[in-house]
Amino acid sequence: MKKSPTVLHVTNARYVGSEGRESLYDLCIPENSTGQLIIFVHGFMGFKDWGAWHLVQDFFTEKGFAFCKFNLSHNGGTVENGIDFPDELSFAKNTYSMEVDDIGHLTKKIITYFNEVPTIHLIGHSRGGASALLSAKTIGASTLSLWASISSIAARFPSNDELKSWEEEGIRYIQNSRTKQKLPQNFSLYIDFIKNKEKLDLEKACKTLEIAVSIFHGEQDNSVDPSEGILLAGWTTSELSMIKDTDHVFGSKHPWIKNVLPEKLNELCTKTIAFLLKN
Repeated sequence: MKKSPTVLHVTNARYVGSEGRESLYDLCIPENSTGQLIIFVHGFMGFKDWGAWHLVQDFFTEKGFAFCKFNLSHNGGTVENGIDFPDELSFAKNTYSMEVDDIGHLTKKIITYFNEVPTIHLIGHSRGGASALLSAKTIGASTLSLWASISSIAARFPSNDELKSWEEEGIRYIQNSRTKQKLPQNFSLYIDFIKNKEKLDLEKACKTLEIAVSIFHGEQDNSVDPSEGILLAGWTTSELSMIKDTDHVFGSKHPWIKNVLPEKLNELCTKTIAFLLKN
């Protein structure tokens, strides 16, 4: 895929996120920049260099949008290794509140690259959709695009005996299907949710948004059920675009060795940019 000339292209630059922890970001501002910036938020166990996200960046910069993808500060990566999960302790400490905090810190850093404050568009994938949704007002986003986003944080937690066991032990483990690591999650994740339940209520956040929202979901998503996209669309009174015959990652995988976008991910990007240009 041919890349547009850039007036700025930084890779693996550092920002200071939640709790003063450093993490990485990429930013591309194309020569034909329209003064609009897309900030892309990855999902759970995700990272900025997952799969075909680099080609997603190329897709939008070729259309004149500046594009920033970044690692959340407590996603388990480090500034030396932002792809795998070498820092299990930071992963264990992560909370939704930290992710929202990260987006705020990252945005303040990125807009310093612009002569004038850009129009900000947020895109969030999966769990990153929740963090993007909760950050939209704070960072002054003009639009929000949710890709296979979750509709409830509460639904991600166990209940009954499993929740009690997590509380008693203070930690639980979730396997990463790619690295085969059993990654730890501290019970502080749940405590943070209970403490900030009102702030982390996705339905409430949807109903108080005053910006254009677009919802996209894979018809065959087995990770986040399409019914969650239906809920988000209803709460935001926006259109749900169901991408047929595709999964949670829209036909991508990690690593992605081809130099073109998967067909369904290309369709998703095409529909997203149509939404952005309209709003």
